[in-house]
Amino acid sequence: MPQFIEDDTFGMYFEEFEHTAWRLETRRGYGSDRAGDKYRRYLETGEVPDDSQRPWCVNVRAQTERGKRIERVRIVDNPPTHEQRFLLAAAAVNNAVGENIRSLWRTDAEKAALPATDFWLFDSRRALVLHFDDADGYLGAELVEDAERIVRFCQVRDTAWHHAIQREEFVAQVSSIV
Repeated sequence: MPQFIEDDTFGMYFEEFEHTAWRLETRRGYGSDRAGDKYRRYLETGEVPDDSQRPWCVNVRAQTERGKRIERVRIVDNPPTHEQRFLLAAAAVNNAVGENIRSLWRTDAEKAALPATDFWLFDSRRALVLHFDDADGYLGAELVEDAERIVRFCQVRDTAWHHAIQREEFVAQVSSIV
């Protein structure tokens, strides 16, 4: 069983990184999204509210204004699940405050042999591997500092980023399959 960090220390990684914070998201949905009001409103209206003043966005803005990068690649099914459509819509706010969220079709991720592992990579030195149960519920984050595993995460990052598509272009592709 992996050794999880204390949940109350999770946020400090996003304040203390020096250059880059990068994430791979591989799941078809997240229990925390499905449980939230924002997701329910999206299902009812098809719209995502501007919540650019929430703590995550405030920190992203502060970090990127210091010249740091916060990026992620989301793996998306074809057709996208409701949760993936929600995340694609919600990414507009994140991108507007300085985060760079891109998407990659699952078939392309599989061709590139990307793992089905969600993780954050910080400064190419440490990672938080996110663990979930079968219902997409968050179980905890495992701190990884082993050089061999970090090199593999860096390779995954480079491959995923190379193949990922910017949000606006991806939205157009999704719209064309509906």
